[in-house]
Amino acid sequence: MTSDAPHAPHPDTLDLAADLRAALGSLVRTLRDNDDLPPNQAAVLGLLVRDERSYTVAELADRRRVRHQSMARTVALMTESGLVAQQPHPTDGRKQLIAATEAGRAALLDQRARREHHIATAIETRLSTEERAQLRASVELLQRLS
Repeated sequence: MTSDAPHAPHPDTLDLAADLRAALGSLVRTLRDNDDLPPNQAAVLGLLVRDERSYTVAELADRRRVRHQSMARTVALMTESGLVAQQPHPTDGRKQLIAATEAGRAALLDQRARREHHIATAIETRLSTEERAQLRASVELLQRLS
């Protein structure tokens, strides 16, 4: 008899998963402490920059899994700050397309660079050469998990 239920992970694996989640969460919170961009704005800019295209507010809301009204507020704040620009949709005059501006792209890249600098400094000051090699191998393993 086969079961359609997914395989239950071993308790040791669940403990490892919990420890990993907590460690990554702590690292992310530490990095966010020095961020200039609010997380929701950074996420929108990240999407616009990574995909190198424009989106409507509805598409952004769907991609970020938030309500349309919440995304509309985020986009309005970002537009006021000069991080994104809105332009008319080419085929639907009722819609606006949202694109990252050069200032938005620069703000996102600056924030990423500050985070990477923080991590690099911590690596150099807190880890031995052997630990750095372990961390490198761990990064490759984390990439395989995603």
